Amino acid sequence: MACSSMLGRSVVRLTLLLAALAGSFPALAETAPAKPPAATVPVTVAAATRGSFPVMLDALGTVQALNTVVVRTRVDGEIQEVAFEEGQTVKRGDLLIRLDSRALQAALDQAKAKRAQDAAALRNVQIDLERIAQLAKQSYASQQQLDAQQAAVAGAQALVQADDAAIENAEVQLSYTEIRAPIDGRIGFRLVDSGNIVRASDQQAMLSIVQTDPITVVFTLPETRVFEVNQSITEGRALGVAAYSIDRAMKLAEGKLSVINNAVDAASGTVQLKALFANQGLTLWPGQSVAVSLHVRDIEDAVIVPAAAVQRGQNGLYAWVVGEGNVVKIRPVTVLMEADGRSVVSTGLQGGEKVVTFGQYRLRDGIAVDPKEEPAADDQGAAR
Repeated sequence: MACSSMLGRSVVRLTLLLAALAGSFPALAETAPAKPPAATVPVTVAAATRGSFPVMLDALGTVQALNTVVVRTRVDGEIQEVAFEEGQTVKRGDLLIRLDSRALQAALDQAKAKRAQDAAALRNVQIDLERIAQLAKQSYASQQQLDAQQAAVAGAQALVQADDAAIENAEVQLSYTEIRAPIDGRIGFRLVDSGNIVRASDQQAMLSIVQTDPITVVFTLPETRVFEVNQSITEGRALGVAAYSIDRAMKLAEGKLSVINNAVDAASGTVQLKALFANQGLTLWPGQSVAVSLHVRDIEDAVIVPAAAVQRGQNGLYAWVVGEGNVVKIRPVTVLMEADGRSVVSTGLQGGEKVVTFGQYRLRDGIAVDPKEEPAADDQGAAR
């Protein structure tokens, strides 16, 4: 009986425990958290744009003066006056140096006096010729006398002509005592002082003048680019050239391509080009090294995206394109050229499509993203 009573109490306890557990399941079901939805991947996107894309060729160049003149004396003499300051800007014809001119002035005066003497002798033989000619008509003078007098007149005329040449030469020599600027430009250091004796045979210059406005930049391009440049010139384009500081941090001037050298340097495989710049602000200086960008042509109606949107994989170049519902798809692309942080895509993208520019490493085909816009790619990039 005792055993049956204990078994009954155990059954009752088991029944109550099962009832308690059964009552707790709904509560557990009500308090369990819901399964979270799939998370989206945050990315930065930009829109592909259509526009004109300038093709630029980059190079390094050296600024050269349009004209450089080393000034030396053409006659011997003592410097009496230095009429310029170092670093002065001069105009063509401005007086620079005056030499002692007394000896050359005396030579000019002597030549003029000699001409006056010979001119008087010419008049005398011309009068004699007229008399003999009259006498010859009346048979009072022989033909031989007439011919001799005509020869004397011709000789006197030749002497006068020689005197004219001597005077002209003396005037030229005298003009050399005033040394004037042969071009517009800027003077460098003064290399002589007043009181120095200078000679035409001296190798040392007295000063130099460089023309800085306009000014030129000489730069080189690979020979493979020559056809492209020549084709643009043949088509009538005026090729613009921009000069920058060597680190490209600042634009210094804008000009035009003026000439391509007539031969390729076989040793380096490059060709030299020269561009002409207005330089009123003197931002370019002879001998300065600059970075150069030559605007060859424009690609019209180009699809342009940030260069960061183009990725390289095992099968080539591709981009992540954001479609409906912010779902990304991988898209193979072909890049025509890239410059200034922009890529020109020839196949694979259309204008207006959004591409991922940052966060691609977390993406897979068909995943949803949380896009954040970046400024649209403009058409001011330059292809190189």
